[in-house]
Parts: sequence; C-alpha cells; structure tokens
Amino acid sequence: MFRTSVLALTLLCSPLVAVSAAELELEDCRISAGPGYPGIKARCGTFFRPLDPDNPESEQIGLRVAVVPALDLNPEPDPFVPFAGGPGGGSIQFYSAYYAAFEPVRRDRDILLIDQRGTGESARMDCPIDDDIIEGQYSDEQTLEFTRSCLDQLPYDPRFFTTSVAVADLEALRQALGYPALNLLGTSYGTRVAQHFARRYPESTRTVVLDGVVPPQMPLGPDIALQAQRAVDDIFARCAESAACNESFPELDLDFAGVRARLEENPVTVTLADPVTGRPTSLDFGRNELAGAIRLLAYQPRSIAIVPLLIHEAANGNFVPLAAQFQLTVSSLADSLALGMHNSVMCTEDLPLIDRESVDIAALEKTYIGALQFEALELICSLWPEGLLDEGFAEPLETDIPVLLLSGTADPITPPSYAELAAVKLSNWRHLVGKHQGHGQIAAGCTPDIIADFITTADPAGLDVACLENAFVMPFFVDFSGPAP
Repeated sequence: MFRTSVLALTLLCSPLVAVSAAELELEDCRISAGPGYPGIKARCGTFFRPLDPDNPESEQIGLRVAVVPALDLNPEPDPFVPFAGGPGGGSIQFYSAYYAAFEPVRRDRDILLIDQRGTGESARMDCPIDDDIIEGQYSDEQTLEFTRSCLDQLPYDPRFFTTSVAVADLEALRQALGYPALNLLGTSYGTRVAQHFARRYPESTRTVVLDGVVPPQMPLGPDIALQAQRAVDDIFARCAESAACNESFPELDLDFAGVRARLEENPVTVTLADPVTGRPTSLDFGRNELAGAIRLLAYQPRSIAIVPLLIHEAANGNFVPLAAQFQLTVSSLADSLALGMHNSVMCTEDLPLIDRESVDIAALEKTYIGALQFEALELICSLWPEGLLDEGFAEPLETDIPVLLLSGTADPITPPSYAELAAVKLSNWRHLVGKHQGHGQIAAGCTPDIIADFITTADPAGLDVACLENAFVMPFFVDFSGPAP
C-alpha cells in the first residue's frame, strides 16, 4: 500500500503567475528533479480550478503548470503530455527526472506539464508518514487511528482528488492554452489517467503511449503481491541460467526462503550509517522490511542485477546492504509520496471494485510480501471517503486513436499481460515488450526514438523497432565490485 517510490521534486521557479481558466500567463522558470539535479528552462504558471468540478463557485485550488518549449521555433501545434505514476507523484518532477528520454519528442513539440491535483505543488494532499506504518509495525487499531489523523490534516475534501476530476483539469488547461489536441504518455498509474482522458475527451487526444500498463478493468490490490512474487521467481530463474550468477549463488531460491523464515521468526537489529544522512542508526529488520527492500529493487534491471548478491549476503548474516536499501525506500516515501491523493485514488478506483470473496488470502501469504498491503488498504479505505468516479471508468478503452503500449518481461507490478488486457477494445495499437526490462520502458535503449517516431507518424504499425533487440540489460553482480568480466 505504502511502498510506492518516486523521486523527490524541487521546483526552482521564479514566482509563478496565478491565473484563471480564462487566461494563463506563463513566466520564465526552471524546473528540477530535486536538489543537485540540473535546472531545466521552462515557462510556468498556476492554473486555478474549482475544488468541486460540479460547483464552479466552490473554493479554487492552484495547479502547477510548466511548458518546456520545443527546440523547433515552429513546433507542431499538439504538445506532448506525460503523466506520472504513483498514484501520488507529480508530473513536473517525473519529467525532470527523465527529461533526456523525451528530448527526441521535444525536437518539434512542446512538453506540457501539469502536476495532477493533490500532487507536487498542486494543492498537495499529504500527511506525515510514520516510519512504523511503512515498516508494517502498526496494529489494525493504530492503522485506523493513523488514517483518521491523516484525514484530519488534509487541506481539502479528498473526494475531489480522483482521476475522473484530474482529466477534466487537463482538458480545461488544454482549452486555456489553445492547443488543438494532446499527445499523452502515461507511466504506471499515469496510464490510467491517459486512458481515461482519451475515453472522456477523444477529440482532444491525438496519440497515446502507455508504459507499464494498468488496465482499467483490473483494480490494483491483491495482485500486487502475486506479481511481485512472480518477478522475484523470474530473477531466481535468470540467475540459474547465468553461469556466473549460478556459480556464485547456486541455491538462491533456498537462500531467500531461509532469510524470510529467519526474519519472520526473529527480526534482526541492524546497525548502519543512514544512506541518506550518513548518521549512525539502528533498524529492526524483519520480513516486512525485507519485502520493502526487495520489491523496489525488482523494478529496474540495474537494481535487479544486485538482488542475488544482497540475498546471498543476508543468508550469510550480513543484513546491512538490504537494510540500507530499505532505509532509502522509507526516505523516498516520506519525502515524495502525496499520501492523501494516493489514498483517494486507491479507495475510489481500486478497493471498491474488488470482490473480497474472490481474494485468496492464503495465496497472498505464500508470497514474500504477504497479505499486509492488501489488508492495510482495506483498513484505510474503511474510513477514507470514496470520491468522484465517472461512469464507465473501469471499462477497457474503446477507441481508434493510435496507441503504443510498452511492457517489460521483468516488471514486478504491471506485466505484459496487463497491456494485452488494456488493448482488448483498441483498434489501432501495437504492444512492444522489452526482454528482461522492468517497470517503465521510456529510457530503455532506443525507446525514446521509437516514442518520438510514433508521435510524429501516429502510426503504430509502421514503426521500425528492430533496435529494441539491442537494449542493454545489466548483468548480475557476483560481488560488490560489479558483474563478472
């Protein structure tokens, strides 16, 4: 539930101009993925929208907007619009972290960025995250009390921070800036936003790229643990097929099972230098901390490469490397996850659509994550108010708009089969699958050029994708100096 990782954002802009929907003045600014990251030139403004979309007289909230201009002085009229994952991440931060992958698109198109309401600096819906709840240490009663406290601290009514409301914000922004149509890219949860915008505003949508696809008809929840276990099993199988990895870690699956069993019975106390602050700290490291560390490591090939080594070290009594990874996860969550917006989405668009009788709790308990996340979500959503949900929201998108779907075979949360589910009613689409690639393909190999070609031609069938065969996948580390030569 809480283990969603996004980069921190610092927006290094001059004071932004607050405007109404009728006029949107933009000023020179710089956006950034965080302290120490390079600033990116943009034009920024604050776009005001009614909190309640059905009541124009309701309180106005300010949404942070940035436009990164095209390199061509005479750009195409339809901009490129990326949506962040999460839910809870801001799109300005997301773009800033991956801006190099979008440079081929920016050659002849503006990049239009809006922090979705409740994220980034757009009426952020957040409350402090206690490390204990992330670590799974809260009882049911404590989780409920935390949820009540979080609701009390939110600045706005959480019912108005769902995907259905967010897509209306984007359409209003499109009209305010005078763009005839938009080219959408969603990653992870952002694929849900992109699909729903295309459903609700087809005339405003020129192309759609879905990366790490969440199918509308599949609510997230119990399958998270099952998919995470599948991904770890695939890592073990890849290691067994690799001569160097198998020689160094010949019984990796048994090592992992042993580490899990040991930590479930007796968590260990790990003393280490905090990987963020460098200060000495100690951590009670148990099964839930192990799950938090492994799950985030399994997202990308570069971090997957070190998983066998870290498991091997833990099996031999050295838990410091895994504990450091967990500390990084906790720090990232506390700094960047807009928890209120995250819960508003999950408790409106996911949990209410899950048939509780069909959930196999015993199967979840057999995974390395267990049933903790799903049961925590149930508790939180028992108190969290359901928000606005458009009719037909959970139906697959039916459209002839050109759609490019991207998946990775090693993705631990949105496998290629999810993209195929999302495509059941598409009529003009193509699905590209990266071998051994993880969650998110936008920066993998030649994918940035393929995305740019697709947006230029709006023709998924005609794309030349042969270059994907050469996409780099990091070999497994056999020790802390790196992969075998």
